[in-house]
Amino acid sequence: MIYGKMWCVVKPSVGIPIFIAAVAIASFSVHLALTLNTNWVKNFLNGSKAAVTAPAPADAAAPKK
Repeated sequence: MIYGKMWCVVKPSVGIPIFIAAVAIASFSVHLALTLNTNWVKNFLNGSKAAVTAPAPADAAAPKK
Protein backbone atom coordinates (compact mmCIF):
# COMPACT_ATOMS: atom_id res chain seq x y z
CA MET A 1 0.00 0.00 0.00
CA ILE A 2 1.49 3.32 -1.08
CA TYR A 3 0.03 5.46 1.69
CA GLY A 4 0.18 2.92 4.49
CA LYS A 5 1.96 5.31 6.86
CA MET A 6 -0.93 7.78 6.58
CA TRP A 7 -2.97 5.57 8.90
CA CYS A 8 -0.36 6.16 11.63
CA VAL A 9 -1.48 9.81 11.63
CA VAL A 10 -5.19 9.49 10.77
CA LYS A 11 -7.23 6.70 12.30
CA PRO A 12 -9.12 4.63 9.69
CA SER A 13 -12.33 5.09 11.68
CA VAL A 14 -12.04 8.83 10.94
CA GLY A 15 -10.28 8.93 7.57
CA ILE A 16 -12.43 6.46 5.64
CA PRO A 17 -15.80 8.14 6.43
CA ILE A 18 -14.31 11.55 5.56
CA PHE A 19 -13.05 10.19 2.24
CA ILE A 20 -16.41 8.59 1.41
CA ALA A 21 -18.25 11.79 2.37
CA ALA A 22 -15.93 13.86 0.16
CA VAL A 23 -16.62 11.58 -2.82
CA ALA A 24 -20.38 11.73 -2.20
CA ILE A 25 -20.37 15.54 -1.93
CA ALA A 26 -18.29 15.90 -5.10
CA SER A 27 -20.60 13.56 -7.00
CA PHE A 28 -23.70 15.37 -5.78
CA SER A 29 -22.28 18.76 -6.74
CA VAL A 30 -21.43 17.56 -10.26
CA HIS A 31 -24.90 16.14 -10.76
CA LEU A 32 -26.51 19.29 -9.38
CA ALA A 33 -24.43 21.45 -11.71
CA LEU A 34 -25.47 19.33 -14.70
CA THR A 35 -29.12 19.52 -13.73
CA LEU A 36 -29.09 23.27 -13.22
CA ASN A 37 -27.00 24.25 -16.24
CA THR A 38 -28.28 22.01 -19.04
CA ASN A 39 -31.66 21.52 -20.66
CA TRP A 40 -31.23 17.95 -21.84
CA VAL A 41 -30.72 16.51 -18.35
CA LYS A 42 -33.95 18.08 -17.12
CA ASN A 43 -35.80 16.77 -20.19
CA PHE A 44 -34.28 13.32 -19.76
CA LEU A 45 -35.19 13.13 -16.08
CA ASN A 46 -38.73 14.29 -16.85
CA GLY A 47 -39.15 11.51 -19.43
CA SER A 48 -38.93 13.52 -22.64
CA LYS A 49 -38.23 11.32 -25.65
CA ALA A 50 -37.26 14.16 -27.96
CA ALA A 51 -33.78 13.81 -29.35
CA VAL A 52 -31.50 16.63 -28.37
CA THR A 53 -29.23 17.81 -31.12
CA ALA A 54 -26.75 20.63 -31.18
CA PRO A 55 -27.46 23.40 -33.67
CA ALA A 56 -25.33 23.27 -36.81
CA PRO A 57 -22.62 25.92 -37.09
CA ALA A 58 -23.49 28.78 -39.45
CA ASP A 59 -20.57 28.12 -41.82
CA ALA A 60 -21.45 24.42 -42.13
CA ALA A 61 -24.83 25.24 -43.68
CA ALA A 62 -23.30 27.39 -46.41
CA PRO A 63 -22.29 25.57 -49.61
CA LYS A 64 -18.56 25.34 -50.18
CA LYS A 65 -17.05 26.73 -53.36
